[in-house]
Amino acid sequence: MRSLSLLIDGSAIHDIASFYAEINRVFMANEDWQLGPSLDALDDLLYGGYGALAGQAAASVHWKEIAHSRAALGVAATRAWLQGKRSPPGTFNTDAIDAQLDALERGTGETYFDIIMAIFAAHPNVRLTTD
Repeated sequence: MRSLSLLIDGSAIHDIASFYAEINRVFMANEDWQLGPSLDALDDLLYGGYGALAGQAAASVHWKEIAHSRAALGVAATRAWLQGKRSPPGTFNTDAIDAQLDALERGTGETYFDIIMAIFAAHPNVRLTTD
């Protein structure tokens, strides 16, 4: 079986919402539903079973203009995402979020982009290449 080949257009990614719009364009084009903005949903998608990966043993994903995406999903976007998780109170562990925000501000924390890259790396059936 031939490996599926997909292309993520990094120039279309300007924030977290547009990242998921691009993921939906690439992976969910033939589905009648879309992924929400969730790292867990991205992880689930990369396991396969639905979307473009359904029935595929392996896939090759090329992410062009990844530097643009890295900047768009960097510190500012991550800060806003983490701060958004603090409301409403009681939904998420605010101590953990505060620790993530502190590490981010010190330059030692993961950005949203870093987390996405770790998720892709955890799926050896999805080979990611970049430029």
